[in-house]
Amino acid sequence: MFTGIIEALGKVVAVRDEGSNRIFTIRAAMTPELKVDQSVAHEGVCLTVVAITEDRYEVAAVKETLDRTNLGGWGDGSVVNLERCLRLGDRLDGHMVQGHVDGTVRCLAVNDLNGSWTFTFELPEERELLVEKGSVCLNGVSLTIASLTDKGFSVAIIPYTFEHTTFHLLKAGDRVNVEFDVLGKYVRRMLAR
Repeated sequence: MFTGIIEALGKVVAVRDEGSNRIFTIRAAMTPELKVDQSVAHEGVCLTVVAITEDRYEVAAVKETLDRTNLGGWGDGSVVNLERCLRLGDRLDGHMVQGHVDGTVRCLAVNDLNGSWTFTFELPEERELLVEKGSVCLNGVSLTIASLTDKGFSVAIIPYTFEHTTFHLLKAGDRVNVEFDVLGKYVRRMLAR
């Protein structure tokens, strides 16, 4: 379980395939604090640390993960949002995020508002899971939906989030991982019965 509050940025320094799996080597300042078998969210995707060497660690993504997320587009030099799992007793500054990405959406526009930014995204197939002023997780970042129309949804980004996450690298046309609020998913499931 995560909160969507990004702890650090990491850099992909190597990628290799093992069968249908893809192994990513990540360099991050927080590596010495990690241990093998620990869960870390990478752009919102929960992956297990499988090896650690000095300032680098490895994680493996299976075919299901590669098909559902934007991880298949990662290469040497890709910068990724990182968050370690929530510890019991910690403050929950974002919202409950599972690290189980539902899919991807395309960024339609980035508007610089001279002090903040608005990012607009296409509506996903599961549009009923989005509510204005509700929570959504994009590339691992817990965000509030600022506006919702029948064509897309927007989030407002403050300077701190812009500078300390991969949002400063995001441009129109890029695909981002999206995880819908788990409460909305349970409500939809109950109503479908």
